[in-house]
Amino acid sequence: MSNVLIVGATRGLGAELAKYYASIGQNVLATARTSNPPPNTKNITYIPSIDISSEDASSTLTLYLTTRSITTLSTVIITAGYFATETFADPSFSSELTMYKTCAIGPTLLVAGLANSESLLPRGAKVILVSSESGSITLRHESEGGGNYGHHASKAALNMCGKLLSLDLKGRGVAVGIVHPGFMRTEMTKGVGFDKFWDQGGAVTPDVAAKSLAEWIETFGMDKTGQYWAPRGAADIGTAEPVLGPKNKLPAPLQLPW
Repeated sequence: MSNVLIVGATRGLGAELAKYYASIGQNVLATARTSNPPPNTKNITYIPSIDISSEDASSTLTLYLTTRSITTLSTVIITAGYFATETFADPSFSSELTMYKTCAIGPTLLVAGLANSESLLPRGAKVILVSSESGSITLRHESEGGGNYGHHASKAALNMCGKLLSLDLKGRGVAVGIVHPGFMRTEMTKGVGFDKFWDQGGAVTPDVAAKSLAEWIETFGMDKTGQYWAPRGAADIGTAEPVLGPKNKLPAPLQLPW
């Protein structure tokens, strides 16, 4: 039985990924930011008090794993995120700082911590960083407009960190992938008012996105390390057509431009 670590696993995509991997017989280690996570279930063990935006998240998680004799991880998926909307008239220093810490700095330090701790990430392991198409500079188009600086830029930063991690881990045979899992009907997107775009934007429920992502991860390996992909294709990417061409001619999965 393989050990799958999912960071940010109490709601949305992370929670559905935990359920999916548990349902196919994987041993799931699921982190929670709260000190009182959901009760453990068959094949799912919750790890409390892991706030990826905090400086000690990596060391706390690594200590938890090693002191419980968890020696190897086959797959690590980091889904934790934070989204606060901003406009040109009202940018927010504090919100941007939280987004960078949660979406880019925390994931990078966590992967580095795991990789530098004995054999937690052995040859053949996979690391998946859940980003967003919003992190693609190429896909930013005038039809979408500006704003949301911290959200877009923190995802672009995550993309760069994922690329750099892939170079550091390539010689060790650990594959690092960066993904846009799809536009989802979650509390996060609803909380920033994006639920008004769910229907026209082709948003799917987290369980649907989790299944398609997990199936794509099965095909992911060293041949794709350091690349940026949309497992579900471009159907929910609003700027795809003006930048990449007709959606019906774009493949799924789709490798995204940086």
